[in-house]
Amino acid sequence: MWSDPIADMLTRIRNAVRVKADKVDVPASRLKLDIAKILKEEGFIRAYKILKFKKQGMLRLNLKYNDGDSIITDLQKVSKAGRRVYVGKDDIPRVMGGVGISIVSTSKGVLSDRSARREGVGGEVICKVW
Repeated sequence: MWSDPIADMLTRIRNAVRVKADKVDVPASRLKLDIAKILKEEGFIRAYKILKFKKQGMLRLNLKYNDGDSIITDLQKVSKAGRRVYVGKDDIPRVMGGVGISIVSTSKGVLSDRSARREGVGGEVICKVW
């Protein structure tokens, strides 16, 4: 059992990108599925799907590359178990001047930073992707 399943997901993606793997499997959960949807919508991964595996299932992410270089340069967990980071609607961080995204857990669900600003909601900053 991991103490932080989202950090584990980000580490698995980071490791897969470093070895230029086509896909990476992570144990499935609703929050991880929401994060995968945002990564797909923002163009960081090609696709995702849920595979039947025991009770929990696995979430398979198909990584995206451009001329052999990964679209994902890095992923960083912002809110951690010992230090939760909450922001208001006007304080949602921009990543690399808008090139990257922040993923925010809001009262309207898990949203990208752009969507959260558009909806006018703040929340817990889960991670940054660029």
